Amino acid sequence: MVRYRSIKMESFFVKSLRIAAVVSAYWFISITMVFLNKYLLSSKDLKLDAPLFVTWYQCVVTVAGCVLLSLVSKLLPQYISFPDCKIDLAIAKQILPLSIVFACMIIFNNLCLKYVGVAFYYVGRSLSTIFNVLLTYIILGEKTTLRALLCCGTIIGGFFLGVDQEGASGSLSLIGVLFGVAASACVALNAIYMKKTLPYVDNNVWTLTLYNNLNASILFIPLMLAFGEVETIISFPKIGNGYFWLVMTITGLFGLAIGYVTGLQIQITSPLTHNISGTAKACAQTIIACLYYHDVKAVLWWMSNMVVLAGSFAYTLVRRADMKSKHEEEVKEKAVAEEEAGTKLLEEKS
Repeated sequence: MVRYRSIKMESFFVKSLRIAAVVSAYWFISITMVFLNKYLLSSKDLKLDAPLFVTWYQCVVTVAGCVLLSLVSKLLPQYISFPDCKIDLAIAKQILPLSIVFACMIIFNNLCLKYVGVAFYYVGRSLSTIFNVLLTYIILGEKTTLRALLCCGTIIGGFFLGVDQEGASGSLSLIGVLFGVAASACVALNAIYMKKTLPYVDNNVWTLTLYNNLNASILFIPLMLAFGEVETIISFPKIGNGYFWLVMTITGLFGLAIGYVTGLQIQITSPLTHNISGTAKACAQTIIACLYYHDVKAVLWWMSNMVVLAGSFAYTLVRRADMKSKHEEEVKEKAVAEEEAGTKLLEEKS
């Protein structure tokens, strides 16, 4: 009996450690990636005005990472499992609409981060939930409950309070806020299109990641030429600097890693826990940014962050409860239909 309890406690302890390790990895990779991107996009030390190039290189690194992982999985199948990286042009064409949205999402994300501080970055992109509700209704025809809409109202209130307080502190970038709103819309669109596109790649997220980043890396080339970023890169003083390329490559690898740890966090916990973890991570990210950049913020500025976080957290809980209620109703309706069909069959036999 003692031995059984010991094994049970040990397995629970190991499971808890695993969850803590994965959540910590998600926080570390996500927060570090934001700070690295901020350095690449608007560092006074670097002075590189080429956000499209930075985003393009990260897509290229992600594609290279997928190819490398595929090769390693063939050499060491007992240690790693990864889909084959064969490119089908027909599938690439089917995924192209999603890739356009994906490319817009990551470039607007980076442009938002270029013009706003890391501390305000979460609030600047906080409308993704609102756009998700709006676009889900417009595209998929799915309605949202009143409770969820009230949570959305809370998020919108926190967003406008944050914009007001950022302006009061003298650090508001209107173009940064607009890029944040555009990024929020693209995040919502990306989620909707991803759900519709996954069947094209047998519901394999890694294969979709490969096609998305491959398409995006091609789409960015004419954009870089059109906006003159090729000339900017050629004349960039640190183009031959090893440290610059190291940071660029690490950021690209982190972009690949965040997809893995996000899926892993959902797998070993739940989608609800993942959303709560993301909300808590955003709070930690804001505090770390204020400490790192020595930002002094007003009480109302902090209040705006708390309102957005509270609204996002409440929306996650409400949506979970709504989904559970809907599932129970569907199960009940199915059981009633089966019972009525059985009764009808018995009546026919008699």
